[in-house]
Amino acid sequence: MTQLAGFLDVLLRGISLIGFAIAAGGMAYIHWALRPFEALSPLKARVLRRSLWFVIGGSLVLALSRSLLLFVLHPWALADAAGHWPVAAFLNTEHARTVLSSVLLALGLAGAAARLLTQPSKRALWAVAGAISVALLIDSAWLTHGVSRLEGRAQLMAVTVLHQTGGLIWVGGIVHLLVFWRVWKRSPEDRALAPAVLSRFSALAIVSMIMILGPGLFIAWRYIGDWSGLTGTGYGVMVLTKATLLGAGLILGAMNFFLVRGWARQREAVTTPLRVRAFVEAEAGLGVTLLLAAASLTSLPPSIDILTDRATPEEVIERFVPKMPRLSSPPVSDLLAVAAPIDDTLAARQPEEYAWSEFNHNMSGLFVFAMGLLAVLERTGKAPWARHWPLLFLGLAAFMFLRNDPRAWPLGPAGFWESMLLPDVLQHRIAVLVVIGLAVFEWMVRTGQLHSRWRFVFPLLCAFGGTILLTHSHA
Repeated sequence: MTQLAGFLDVLLRGISLIGFAIAAGGMAYIHWALRPFEALSPLKARVLRRSLWFVIGGSLVLALSRSLLLFVLHPWALADAAGHWPVAAFLNTEHARTVLSSVLLALGLAGAAARLLTQPSKRALWAVAGAISVALLIDSAWLTHGVSRLEGRAQLMAVTVLHQTGGLIWVGGIVHLLVFWRVWKRSPEDRALAPAVLSRFSALAIVSMIMILGPGLFIAWRYIGDWSGLTGTGYGVMVLTKATLLGAGLILGAMNFFLVRGWARQREAVTTPLRVRAFVEAEAGLGVTLLLAAASLTSLPPSIDILTDRATPEEVIERFVPKMPRLSSPPVSDLLAVAAPIDDTLAARQPEEYAWSEFNHNMSGLFVFAMGLLAVLERTGKAPWARHWPLLFLGLAAFMFLRNDPRAWPLGPAGFWESMLLPDVLQHRIAVLVVIGLAVFEWMVRTGQLHSRWRFVFPLLCAFGGTILLTHSHA
């Protein structure tokens, strides 16, 4: 039960960060890019209203997700053997009081944004909304790793807030930029507004990136310590994942920056915006994934606290050395004879379990390789039958369902519903559903049974699957 609570905790933290970005980051975007104090054209007024609605939605998501953590998930995880939830005792902790204050502040921000919908010219209301956003950011300092440190506590808390603020403004601003784009493209009467808003946001994004990178390097130095902490611990690997995502976001942001500069000079309102929008959409996807990675990072102890049980450089390098795939699997009876019960997460994994897992991953890779070959064959135009390649996903889904969890139904002694309480099993079964979704939607699009707009389901499901992987571990 505690393991499932840990998995749900990461998911709710990720959802709360997304809501936080849309709310507080959205307020920064509105002030800097939309400039609501200036004269409002009809188009700008519509854009402002839409962004305020998103601020309200983000604030409510933040309040709801943290309320679930505060009043349900954490007391449930702390329940005693008799099932009693220590709600009152938990609410007396500093952590609970911090979460409760963030819930109240989020509701206050939603209320202020709602008032601004009807009174957008009230400077006092804008000041209140901005102050609440700043208070939310300051409050988040008591939810960071820094609050648990014995040395440099205040410094780490402050630097982490700067780092988090940059990320929230960047991601929230990108989401609101997409909101702006949807309104603007339907309103040809004010074509000059988009270059102005995009140029302002580019400047805001540069400031945000500085806030992400500078404090981020300091935090990594304090929490990782050395190279073995970077490559040999879960915390270090997740930091590398964040750095990779951020690097991709920087590349997309730089491409957008130069496109916007050229567009602002030439006023090309036909071709260039389409490219800008594509890059912004991709950047938004990376940003949201980055927030989910950050949520996963908060569930891991810093590398400097893990002095033993680190992967050695040799072990890490060995995993990346090319080798022939494993094409044979031990019998399930041999595995069940030596493996610990499925709910014993502290038991050492046996060689049969490693062999079983490697076979699963290698065979899954062969499924993907076969689909890639068929997709390339389809593109040649000489094999129209190859357009049915997404159906191979169904074979992959069946393979995963049968073999992902040999100690659970249908191969092992643990029951179907009983094993669903274990986060790794739950993640495996969600992954099976994702793969089935990939098969159905992509095949129906390619065979003309669904409108072409449904083609976006495929990348969205891929992104969702990647999100599951961020919280998944075989360790």
